[in-house]
Amino acid sequence: MRIDVPSIIEGYVQGYFLMADESGDDLAWYTSRDRTLIPLDDRFRYPRSLQRILNQNRFSVAINRDFQAVVEGCADRETTWISSELKSIYWMLYEEGWAYSFETWQGDELAGGILGLAIRGAFIGESMFYRIPDGSKVAMVKLVEHLRVRQFVLFDAQMMNPHLERFGAFPIGGRGYKDLLRQALERDCAIL
Repeated sequence: MRIDVPSIIEGYVQGYFLMADESGDDLAWYTSRDRTLIPLDDRFRYPRSLQRILNQNRFSVAINRDFQAVVEGCADRETTWISSELKSIYWMLYEEGWAYSFETWQGDELAGGILGLAIRGAFIGESMFYRIPDGSKVAMVKLVEHLRVRQFVLFDAQMMNPHLERFGAFPIGGRGYKDLLRQALERDCAIL
């Protein structure tokens, strides 16, 4: 497998994503029959209790204030698919302007964040984490708002989990995903 930025971006453009196996030794390209999307329209939702937290302005939001800390936060779990090699790849993608961290902060403390790649009108979420309760949930709401303003077409969350379902995440089949990805790649959007 070639590990250079153009090859990596080409893999994502084709609908694949990188993961390390549980040992962390082998990095490979993966895809799935169904992908999970976070809606960027009125299907996006979140619990009423989270609206109260948003109204309290407990968190500030930043993009790439501490990219490496977000990568480390996403990787810091019992079983992780973010190997040291993948961390280096994310850093390389960040330096080339493809990878971003969307962060929540409470004062000077990183509360949570979402790691992803922005390729034209597609945002491909790689992982998320929190250190302070609700930090990643607020990051999700604020990221969706940001992607809407920037007219992104697609927010790919890759695989479903109960946490994402609460935000209205939905599965999409391979053909539908490829069609939407193609539309997203035709749109010239920028995170910053």
